[in-house]
Amino acid sequence: MVQTIQEQPAPPPQAEPEVVKSLRDHGALPQWRLMWRQFRKHRLALIGAIVLLPIYFIAVFSGFFAPAASDSAHTSLPYAPPQRVHLSTEHGMFVYGYSSTRDQETFEQTFTVDKNKIVDVGLFVRGDEYKVLGVIPSDIHLIGPTTKGDPFFLLGADQSGRDLLSRLIHGAKVSLSIGLVGVAASFVLGILIGGISGYFGGPIDNAIQRVIEFIMSIPTLPLWMALSAALPDSWGPLTRYFAITVILSLIGWTGLARDVRGRFLSLREEDLVMAARLDGVGQRGIIVGHMVPSFASHIIASVSMAVPRMILGETSLSFLGLGLQAPAVSWGVLLEGAQNIRAVATAPWLLTPGLAVVVVVLAMNFVGDGLRDAADPYK
Repeated sequence: MVQTIQEQPAPPPQAEPEVVKSLRDHGALPQWRLMWRQFRKHRLALIGAIVLLPIYFIAVFSGFFAPAASDSAHTSLPYAPPQRVHLSTEHGMFVYGYSSTRDQETFEQTFTVDKNKIVDVGLFVRGDEYKVLGVIPSDIHLIGPTTKGDPFFLLGADQSGRDLLSRLIHGAKVSLSIGLVGVAASFVLGILIGGISGYFGGPIDNAIQRVIEFIMSIPTLPLWMALSAALPDSWGPLTRYFAITVILSLIGWTGLARDVRGRFLSLREEDLVMAARLDGVGQRGIIVGHMVPSFASHIIASVSMAVPRMILGETSLSFLGLGLQAPAVSWGVLLEGAQNIRAVATAPWLLTPGLAVVVVVLAMNFVGDGLRDAADPYK
């Protein structure tokens, strides 16, 4: 008698645990992809990046986006108020001109809108000459008066009748670049000195740490003031810009050096370092090829948080008259011109560079927080 064996249906596959699936997916992705995935989850960091990218783009091509040159002035229109762009079928884009009156007792000049004076405005107009990226000459501006030399003050004018919007855009190139250049120099010093201190240890570590502690114990603002006051007055704007960058770099490397030292102390006894030594890799190869890449994400996060500190440092020095000075243009130099009661009471638009500093610093801090969280994508 033949017995038929019925095949039992296979059990349904069990769902893969989320932890196992996450680890499997992460293991197949490179490190930068993991960081990007984690960074996208930080909404404030994404908002900060969206704010910073166009600001830096405008700063790089400041000559094109600024309606006029930074030194272009209408001496008869000091503290002229902001103008509003109008649209009409007859004139297209235009702004109204000014009529001014002067008080015979206080000699204060006041401006009113004169609808009989029309300044035509256009896009991609010809105006003051500049050089794209410092090389290619051009005179095309994104927006400006169709007739070169007509007053056009979207954010008002300063005490010399210069367009504040143009000076704000030109100043962004200096204020934002000094943060990147200063952090790059601090990055090199922090990695080099902190790496030497943590890798070799012993007397070398003790000597370097005492120097770092001495620098960190000095009050920052008086140290900035002393170093900036030592700069010769005969130096030009470019030389002074370089000197301010060096000053900020010499002060800003200590925190990164401490972080790097701590990482090196914990890594120098790890298996990857011991394996590299047994394989005959030299000290330079171990530091550059094995130890630094192992915490590169942490370095990126630290550097991103240092950029706003550099920008605030330059702004503070220039505001106090110890940093960049006219004819150089930076946000700190622009704020220096707002150190009087007239700016606060009757020309509040002169404080616009301060708002720009707040927005950029907040955006950079948000991006830094996102990079710090993305530095450990497995957590």
